Amino acid sequence: MRVEQLGEGQPELAIVGGIHGDEPSGVSAVERLIEASPPVEKPVLLVIANERAIEAGERYLDADLNRSFPGDPESEAYEERLAYELSERLAGTTALAMHATQSHPEPFLVADRVDDLVERLGRTLPVDAVVDTGEFIQGRLFRSVRTVEVESGLQGSERAADAAIGIVIAFLEEMGALAGETADDLRERFGVASSSASESVPVFRLTRSVPKTGTGDHLVSANNFELVDAGDRFASADGTPMVADESFYPVLLSAEGYDEIFGYAAQKIAELPRERPDNAE
Repeated sequence: MRVEQLGEGQPELAIVGGIHGDEPSGVSAVERLIEASPPVEKPVLLVIANERAIEAGERYLDADLNRSFPGDPESEAYEERLAYELSERLAGTTALAMHATQSHPEPFLVADRVDDLVERLGRTLPVDAVVDTGEFIQGRLFRSVRTVEVESGLQGSERAADAAIGIVIAFLEEMGALAGETADDLRERFGVASSSASESVPVFRLTRSVPKTGTGDHLVSANNFELVDAGDRFASADGTPMVADESFYPVLLSAEGYDEIFGYAAQKIAELPRERPDNAE
């Protein structure tokens, strides 16, 4: 695990990339910020988490790091020990964890609950949706540290890498760590936009997983965050259509992303009006 810091004193905020070794966009965002070393109003930890998995180009080596929190310092599994160490390093911070996906090209925010902070970030960050996992997905960094996650786009794409650094800048600006002129300078340096063009941001809550069946010939025909009506085909397994028993919004739905599930079904629970960052915490 690589840890750097911007500013002096006890960190209040953290940016974490590389929780999964096959998601380079977050690693790129942290490395860019380390290289730029901008002046900050609050101290910020910059973390590249799973360096061994990054070097191997694998999601993880022994256990999925983002299903292993709060971790175990005595575990035989490398990622479970790393989860404990990362939890200790991030204690007392509000963390932004950067991810990427195989299911959706546009960035979206993921949190374990929709509170004032998540609503505020949903309105101001350049993301197209907010996903509330609740207690549905266990073992994520949420369990150890106040965290919001962002899926920055498709794994390995330049578009996801650019989205990731833009989101990091917007987060630090919104949380009062970057002055407005510093944030604008960084955006110009990296060629990224300050906000999304959308007028509002939908909020979805996960309700269930969508299991895979068959032997491995899977296709997805629905679009993430677009309503699938009851009776509509949304995927196929070994050539057999899969039809929705009830209406749902797909989230992280992909033929490739998970071994045993296509992704998740969600309900739409809110629409947040878009606000531009006001540089105030």
